[in-house]
Formats: sequence, structure tokens, C-alpha cells
Amino acid sequence: MAMSAGPAEDGSPMSDINTTPLVDVMLVLLIIFLITVPVVIQTVPVNLPKVVFEPTTTKPENVALSVRATGGKCEVYWGQTLVSPQELLDRAVVKLRAEIDKQGGPTAPGLELPEAHIRGDVNTPYRCIGGAIFTMQRAGFARVGFISEPPAGFVSQRL
Repeated sequence: MAMSAGPAEDGSPMSDINTTPLVDVMLVLLIIFLITVPVVIQTVPVNLPKVVFEPTTTKPENVALSVRATGGKCEVYWGQTLVSPQELLDRAVVKLRAEIDKQGGPTAPGLELPEAHIRGDVNTPYRCIGGAIFTMQRAGFARVGFISEPPAGFVSQRL
């Protein structure tokens, strides 16, 4: 790449733009991007669901739990009743066994297990909600979901 310094040979002022520094900067940026882009793009391929949110289907056999913290103490409600962690486990085991027996036992074809739906207050620490999840999983509930409130003015659409 050539560079001229000074006026043109015929005495007129030089009107050419010196692009050498611009080309140098662009080549350096190109090399930087070529090196960094593969590092940023390396991810584990995962097939994510294509839904905004999934409306819940309320079934009578599902368990509705509400979790909140008051005064640093976790409170779990089964429906409208405040339960201790041991009561939660006992009730969940009884509920699951009753539902399995109602459908014909654990080997019945087409067995549909109930789900646990947890409503967690926005100010509740995760340890409270995590404890409720852990207790329900210990009881045998395979599906534990969260109930949330969509933002105001939100319109749901299925993809």
C-alpha cells in the first residue's frame, strides 16, 4: 500500500483520502471477530419449547399449594390450610396413593398421575419454594409446576 505526502505533481492540492489506516483497522477488527465468534457461539444444542406460556388445565385431582414467607418463616398452604413440612409429605403420599388406587393400581394402563401446582409469592425466598418442591417429589409427584400471573395486557398465543 502506497502513501503520498505532499501536493500533487501538477501543483494542485491533493484531494485523495488516505484509506490505509481505515483498512488496517478493519483488518484488525475482522481478525478479532473471526477469533472470538466461534468461542461465543459454542453451545450445547437444545430443542427449546416454542410457547410463551402454557395455560394450566385445572383438574380436581391436582394439588394446589401456596408458599409464602412471613417473618423469615416459610408457610405452605394445601388449598387454604396451613401445613407443616411433615403434614405436607403425609398428605401428598395419601393423595397420590388414593389417586393411583382410584385408577386401578400402579400397573393400570394409561395411569395419569396428579400434578402439584405451586403458587409462590414474589417476595418468598427460594428455599421456601424449593422445600415445597422437594417434599412433593419425595412424596412421588413426578410433575411439579408453577402458577404465575401474566403481565397486564398480555395476550396469549399458541405457536
